[in-house]
Amino acid sequence: MTDSRAGALLRRWRQRRRLSQLELSLLAATSTRHLSYVETGRARPSQAMILRLAEAMEVPLRERNTLLLAAGYAPAYRESGLGEDGMAAVAGALNTMLTAHEPYPAVVVDRLWNVVCGNGAMAVFMDGLAPELAAAPPNVFRLALHPGGLAGRLVNYGQVRELFLRRLQRQVHAGGEEALRALLEEVSAYPEPAGRPGAPGPELAAGPIQVPLRLRTPMGELSMFSTMATFGSPADVTLSELAIELFYPLDDFTAAALRQLAGR
Repeated sequence: MTDSRAGALLRRWRQRRRLSQLELSLLAATSTRHLSYVETGRARPSQAMILRLAEAMEVPLRERNTLLLAAGYAPAYRESGLGEDGMAAVAGALNTMLTAHEPYPAVVVDRLWNVVCGNGAMAVFMDGLAPELAAAPPNVFRLALHPGGLAGRLVNYGQVRELFLRRLQRQVHAGGEEALRALLEEVSAYPEPAGRPGAPGPELAAGPIQVPLRLRTPMGELSMFSTMATFGSPADVTLSELAIELFYPLDDFTAAALRQLAGR
């Protein structure tokens, strides 16, 4: 019998992905018997086998390093800061994307939805926030759902809250990271902002986006939607965990208001 920590972790990931041993063995081009031996600690998996199983289950790079360490191997993926020389091209690409997207808001977030950087147009969201929410690093879910954040200015707060919590629940279920689970518990317990019911409205979407972000501002109500972008084929832990959220106006009034704000 070998140390079964790696096997237990692999079994946990397989169960989280709702795969049988037969299904995973087919995906990873190995035998069901060998996979069973690995999970129970009767066989020590090679580094290549761990990486093959992790790839088949789409395990995040950070957790692949955890699997390797549990089996007694060195991590296979670096974790670099955006300020390091090897990440200069990535940092430049992010800066180009954020700047080019103005006058519309854009933000880069990490795996815990902490804000890494954003463009100048993000000021439309940051204006009037409680100081503790705006302190580094701001967190997207806290900014949106905390009573001292955007919650009090969201016209459709209930719908946005339900959408955000569903998104975070899916991420917790897919990855199981304790920090994300703690964040979900925290934001789920936030009280409703004054005068804003937490239940989503019963009305159906009138436009192409089911739950737009409808924000009350001194200029009037702004309506936006967003798209998410990630880097393809990352080989660095930091890079694999970055996502770029780009906001777009949903109507002509919002587009004009954002251009006017940028002009100021």
